[in-house]
Parts: sequence; C-alpha cells; structure tokens
Amino acid sequence: MTHEESIIEAIKKALPAVVSIVIGKDSEALLHSIPESMWQEIEREAKDEHAATTRSEIIRHMPKTDDGKVRVGFGSGFLVSREGYILTNKHVVIDADAEYTVLTAANDTYTAKVLARDPLNDVAILKIEANNVPSVELGNSDDIKLGQSVVALGNALGEFQNTVSAGIVSGLSRFITAMSDDEHHAEHLRGLIQTDAAINPGNSGGPLVNLAGEVIAINSAIAQGAQNIGFAIPINRAKKDLASVMKFGKLKKPFLGIRYVPINDFLKEKLHLSTAYGILIRGEHAPEHAGVVKGSPAAEAGIREKDIILSVNGKPLDEKNILEEVLETSEIGDRLTFKVLRGSDPEFETSAVLAERK
Repeated sequence: MTHEESIIEAIKKALPAVVSIVIGKDSEALLHSIPESMWQEIEREAKDEHAATTRSEIIRHMPKTDDGKVRVGFGSGFLVSREGYILTNKHVVIDADAEYTVLTAANDTYTAKVLARDPLNDVAILKIEANNVPSVELGNSDDIKLGQSVVALGNALGEFQNTVSAGIVSGLSRFITAMSDDEHHAEHLRGLIQTDAAINPGNSGGPLVNLAGEVIAINSAIAQGAQNIGFAIPINRAKKDLASVMKFGKLKKPFLGIRYVPINDFLKEKLHLSTAYGILIRGEHAPEHAGVVKGSPAAEAGIREKDIILSVNGKPLDEKNILEEVLETSEIGDRLTFKVLRGSDPEFETSAVLAERK
C-alpha cells in the first residue's frame, strides 16, 4: 500500500466517528454572560460598521442554532463507543450554561450532555442518546515517534465539516500556556504533541490519527503568529478519564487545591525569587481563583499564597518532574510530602492527603 493509500484508508476508518459540536445559548443568558470588556469591543465594531448598536439588537442579529438559540461557538469531537460517548476539548464545552448540539458525519443531530471536564487536562467527555453509532479506535500515544505521519480531522472554522489535513509529528512533550475561556484564564498544558497537520479554529476537540486510523491525540491548540504549528493532547491522557466516567458516571480525580506558575530562570529574575525551580503558589486576582482553595488538602497542609513548593516526595519540581504528572499518576487518598520555601524563612516540609475532586 502506498503512503497516499494509507492516508486515504485511515481517513475512511476514522471519519465516520468525527462529530461537529455547536454551542448555543439563550439570548437573555448570553446578554449577561459576555464580559464587559468584550461588550465594549463588540459595540465598537458594530458602530464602525453602522450596524445594530444596542446589546439586545446585536444579539438578535447573531447566528442561531436550529432550535433558536444564539450560536456562540463551535468545535469538534469524536465518538469513542457505539453507545454515544464522545471525547473533545474542555475549552470547547467550558460554558456550563450553554447547550451543546452534536452533528455526526452522517448528518444526524443530537443534544449532548457534558459528563465530565478534566481539571488538569484540556479534555471533556460528552454523551448522546444513541445506539450502534460509528466509533473510532484509540491508539497508544506512548508509541508516537517524531516524524511519523498523522491526519487531523474536524469541523474547520465551524463551516467545513469533515475537513482533513495531513502532516507529521513535529515535536514531542511540548509545554504551552493557553487561554481557557473568554475571561482569559490561563491553562498550562504539558506533554503535548506538536504537528504540522493544519489545525484550524473549529478543529479543536477533533482527533489526530495515525495511518492505522487510530486516535493518538486530541487536537487542542495552535501557535498564534506561526504557520503549521499545532498541538494535540496525547490520547493516553484521556483514557483514564473515559474509563472513570464509563464505570462511575463521573470523573474521579485526586485533588490538591492550588493554582501556581512553574518557576524558571526568567521568572526568578522577574520576581526576584531565590530559586529557579519549583512552583510559585499564585492565584488570578479573584476570590474564586485564589492560589490555595479554601478547605482543600493544600490549605489543611498549611500551604499559602506566594509559597514556593520546591519538591514532591523528595523529587524537585522542574521541567522533567511537573506537578500535573505527579497528580495524574497519584490516587485519591495518597499522601504527598512537599518541601516548601516561604519568603526568607528556612525551608520546611509538610504533607497533604489527596482528596476526591468534587
């Protein structure tokens, strides 16, 4: 079989399981959920175009879904079981107040329920009420090789359903910081696969497949200002989530309860820190986004805002040993021991028992 024939066969195998996700919202709910800064930008553009100027008029002229809701976004996903379970990105379905409609490759339409949003990975699991739908096989992302051929599938730009693009794996174990919602909350994604297969807006949540037609990653992000630099989440990161939801009906994840930024040479110099490794406990300047979650295992362990956690279980936290990976491989009830630096005080140790994330 030629290389071209292999790509065609991979697409034939995976494409029937790829879905488009349309995000709809009630007009009244949308009116109050758009941040003020975004409203100001929308109103400026409307004024420049001599279009509707009141907020209600602007919403009235926005595109609508089939059931009359305002279409506020779109994305992709893929069916992973014949019972209607779907994997996609968390940022595609981040709005808990929105309605999500799934359009299959066969042009069947379903209302989808969001079963789980992974707090650590950009992964979400949806379910449609369907039986015997096409599904795609999940591969092993640990076997991915630099330079191997891959195909990205999805709903490009929210208009071009069943779009495919081919390329190679351009890089492994990439770390990026991405905006997770309209309020610009940052999300740190690690261990990503880099590819030059085109990933356009709307492709988010779609599958990246190998030439066997197996999903090896979930298309997630692109590098702004660059050409052909896209990132995808290794599928093995989602397998544990999927198994948990299919078994328990929910995502069972260990919970520590901190927000932080990794420390490197640049951050050490910028913030005048005494170390170039570890993580700095730091919230996002809002009570609901504090550095240490109230009542969490981290809070009970005495960890505070602006503390620096240097190591976990005796291993320094750095680019090779990151906290997300520690939590990903830990279980609920595990005890973690931390070495902590607080201001100019001597280093001290504390420990926390991981709880179940609610």
